[in-house]
Amino acid sequence: MTELLSPAGTLKSMRFAFAYGADAVYVGQPRYSLRVRNNEFNRMENLAAAVEEAHSQGKKIYVASNVAPHNDKLRSYLRDMEPVIEMGPDALIMSDPGLIMLVREHWPDMPVHLSVQANAVNWATVKFWQQQGLERVILSRELSLDEIEEIRMRCPEMELEVFVHGALCMAYSGRCLLSGYINHRDSNQGACTNACRWEYNAHPARETETGDLIAAVEVDPSSGHPEPMLLQEKNRPGELIPVYEDEHGTYIMNSKDLRAVQHVQRLVQMGIHSLKIEGRTKSHYYVARTAQVYRRAIDDALAGREFDFELMASLEHLANRGYTEGFYRRHVPSEFQNYEKGVSSNASRQFVGEALALEDGWMTVEVKNRFECGDQLELVTPGGNQSFRLEVLESERGESLDVAPGSGHVVRMRLPLELPAEHVGYSMLMRYID
Repeated sequence: MTELLSPAGTLKSMRFAFAYGADAVYVGQPRYSLRVRNNEFNRMENLAAAVEEAHSQGKKIYVASNVAPHNDKLRSYLRDMEPVIEMGPDALIMSDPGLIMLVREHWPDMPVHLSVQANAVNWATVKFWQQQGLERVILSRELSLDEIEEIRMRCPEMELEVFVHGALCMAYSGRCLLSGYINHRDSNQGACTNACRWEYNAHPARETETGDLIAAVEVDPSSGHPEPMLLQEKNRPGELIPVYEDEHGTYIMNSKDLRAVQHVQRLVQMGIHSLKIEGRTKSHYYVARTAQVYRRAIDDALAGREFDFELMASLEHLANRGYTEGFYRRHVPSEFQNYEKGVSSNASRQFVGEALALEDGWMTVEVKNRFECGDQLELVTPGGNQSFRLEVLESERGESLDVAPGSGHVVRMRLPLELPAEHVGYSMLMRYID
């Protein structure tokens, strides 16, 4: 069976991931994982609760311990790791050989998965880590489908995991120094500020006699070679960063997001053990919707059903920076092109509310964004999604309303649909936007 692995930065995200079909989640260990922002598991009691709750549902939970540690973190690592091991997570996700060695020495029965940060790009590397006693290798994002398949064939006894959705780094599988260079927040120590996705303005530059770049008033277009440029981040006036661009533009900034749901069928047929969604800093809504779509894709592949192109369109309704399938294929067939451009979706959707309760056909909703009577809404549930037009809306006190004003309000609506009681706490409302 192919595992669907979802991100969880909070207990709520973990619960929504499981409700919408994830088999496992990965969470961050305090101080020793990347993506430390918005990490509810920096409190050990939350991490312990997550492990217990996951196991009570027959699900798995992996703890990321994939920092690139300097000496000061080595001194405290084993001490801080001991209570985590006692909680009984299903595996540690690790990248540093030194930390892996320490864990293997002190807790030889603790399963270890090799992080994507370790940049495993060939079958010999996978065999090496298998000899070190690791149970799974998360392959680098820079591999093609054919390369993954060759690794699968040459390493039949090793579990393999690949990313299928989420943000991409303009670095080799995340080993990036841009955040540390610009504002002294080291990505490899878990403090990435996503500087690659900030808004930049480009300014012409010229080189001085000492080799420095300074802002130029005019640039000679007949110089015969690409002119240097200076980038200025929107919120950092006066801080100019040298960069060179060619006739194709500047591509070091703001990568598109990965979407590989169209390749789930082949990955399942290869025998890839786990398909991973990126996004530990994303909302529970993102976690639920991606889990729902990729669960369906995996189930269809296992059942031998043809790929449903609507799954690609469903992911268009999530906030994204434009989609790419990354390095999986060099040439994308024409039938995928419309989806790559996003023009096949004739409507977008906005997350507007969460279901709190359901009684006698009235659903109580915590409002997240404005919506009103007459809107076409979609009710997203673990059992499937249904659309309806909102006709009747009222306040908590029973007063008639035309509009649910926005975040912070609670309203009630007449629900013209069937909704099982067990799905109420995990149901969300979307508004169609023409």
